Amino acid sequence: MTVFYILLSILLFGVLILVHEFGHFFTAKLSGVQVNEFSLFMGPALWKKQRGETLYALRCIPIGGYCAMEGEDGDSDNPRAFTNAKIWKRLIILAAGSAMNFLTGLLIMALLVTFAWQIIPGKTVTEIVPDRPFANAQGLQVGDEICVIDGERVYIQGDITMLLDRDTDGKHDLTVLRNGEKLKLTDVPLQRDYIDENGTARYGFSTDIRERSIGSVLSYTWNQCMDFVRLVRLSLGDLFTGRAGIKDMSGPVGIVSVVAEQGTQSETVGIGILNVLNLFAFIAINLAVMNLLPIPALDGGRIVCLLLTAAIEKITRRKLNPKYEGYLHAGFMILLLAFMAVITFKDIFQIFGG
Repeated sequence: MTVFYILLSILLFGVLILVHEFGHFFTAKLSGVQVNEFSLFMGPALWKKQRGETLYALRCIPIGGYCAMEGEDGDSDNPRAFTNAKIWKRLIILAAGSAMNFLTGLLIMALLVTFAWQIIPGKTVTEIVPDRPFANAQGLQVGDEICVIDGERVYIQGDITMLLDRDTDGKHDLTVLRNGEKLKLTDVPLQRDYIDENGTARYGFSTDIRERSIGSVLSYTWNQCMDFVRLVRLSLGDLFTGRAGIKDMSGPVGIVSVVAEQGTQSETVGIGILNVLNLFAFIAINLAVMNLLPIPALDGGRIVCLLLTAAIEKITRRKLNPKYEGYLHAGFMILLLAFMAVITFKDIFQIFGG
């Protein structure tokens, strides 16, 4: 059964790569930019076919993929080169990969919420354990909808325990919707009572279950995806503050291991597949956000370089040689691949070294 989930993970990774590169490919073709190669995965080709100006390939190393456009990393006399396209077209092409990943994550989550989830959890307090110090006008009351915790928006019910767990002093600043009015509550004493059978921390109150409707399904789907975006930001912040480190990061090998473990520990194969799809919805959103970070070699870095280059050329009225930007992206790509190799070896060691 573990092999099944490993193969499922590789398949889903391939889908995420495919839709990302298809975003670049489709918008490039639509913009009249010449695409020299559209490839899934890296390394030597297992299969390839030339159709018109584009080589389509399936390669043997199941990591990454690419949409190679004419003049993408250097100057070209070809009028259909990427560098000769109008700037707004290039911006759309660069952003399209992340947009497709986000759309994929949104679609997976919409399907899960629509067809697989029995309930839609809400954020309104329905019950408070007796004799809790926060159960007053300055704290929580039954009927309060929890909107903000310690400056972070509560998108979904799961955010409540996640955000409360991040702060250890036991006092929290909340914004709640009470009787149609937003109230700010300061230093509310919310401390963990216990961990329930699902591994969720309990803080002395319960929240509601929303009635299923088209509106609630769409709302929850969007909020869940926004929560995934926020989790990426929080994770990056934890890396910079030292709250998390390299030991907490995972590459493709580590993710496949987590997916296989989550799948095999599920009660049935059907539930296992649903859990895996939920995880890959998060991974799709994660890829969308990470690819838009302003780091050279990533789409976000290319967008920043494109805007800076356009501004400099506008001021100096001189065209910059694109090969220098190509060197910058190539250098950072080497660094990213080296970093990925370190994370991969760490994942392998954790799996087989204990």
